Amino acid sequence: MNPRSLEFRPSRPAPVLPENVPPRLWSRAELRRGGATPRDLTTAVRSGLLLRPRRGAYLPSGTDPQVVEAVRCRGRIDCVTLLRRLSVFAVDDRRLHMQIDPHSTRVAEPDASTVRHWRSTGSADDATVTSLVEALVQAVRCQPPRVAIATLDSAWNVGLLDEESLSEVFEALPLPHRRLRNLLDPRAESGIETLVRLILRSLGCHVELQAAIPDVGFVDLLVDGWLIVECDSRAYHGSWDDHRTDRRRRCSGRTGIHDREAPRGGRAAPPRVGARGTPAGVEPPPGSQLRKTAHPAVVTAALSPAGTRSPEL
Repeated sequence: MNPRSLEFRPSRPAPVLPENVPPRLWSRAELRRGGATPRDLTTAVRSGLLLRPRRGAYLPSGTDPQVVEAVRCRGRIDCVTLLRRLSVFAVDDRRLHMQIDPHSTRVAEPDASTVRHWRSTGSADDATVTSLVEALVQAVRCQPPRVAIATLDSAWNVGLLDEESLSEVFEALPLPHRRLRNLLDPRAESGIETLVRLILRSLGCHVELQAAIPDVGFVDLLVDGWLIVECDSRAYHGSWDDHRTDRRRRCSGRTGIHDREAPRGGRAAPPRVGARGTPAGVEPPPGSQLRKTAHPAVVTAALSPAGTRSPEL
């Protein structure tokens, strides 16, 4: 099956956490049952082999500091904090988002920048993370609509979601959020691609994802059947120079469009923009919604992913 088709249905592997994010903590009783004496535990903590975020709770040395802080506060990393560690696109929020049971007692006071999500969880008492579904539900509520869609697209594209788990996410969301489901597309290969797609839709454009161009290959977005948009980010390419070379080759192969490369040590001049917000010398064909864009400011206003308007507008 072609993974770029509308029938794209990735298999769902178990989320793989980074090595410095242990999925659970060790209790003192558990370590004692394993043969450790109180002196052994004290020595391990003092030498740095073990971390003790709070009384009776232990983590391995080198644990992610935000996991340590969450455990110290009797919480679990959650929302965008967990999703970014699973390589799922999310808003660039470096604050710690953690889930705390609303009935917890003796909760330590976190750093002022920490975002606490007071809610119950299906995760075990010794878990350091919430479930993927819980994290996605919280992230949809925490982020602007467009970014929330990009997060769900990302999780679906990399195979962490399937139809069943996606239904679990939307069943747990308030009714106003459920309309976002019809805007998802698992073919989006990056969060930026989703954001650009939604922005173009808000301008009334027809957008094809992963469109096939003869002698060029697949392109990220084809707008109104004539404009190719490639959504590039250094964060998603191991070798930016190799990717830039490949992009120039693809764009110049059949389209006659050439990438504007900056001189070494300098910056490329931005392309000149016509009165309708398109590059100078490029005229949208009749019927293109881009022809109706009255001014570049209209495009600029649509570029904010945090906009409060509905993403389909």
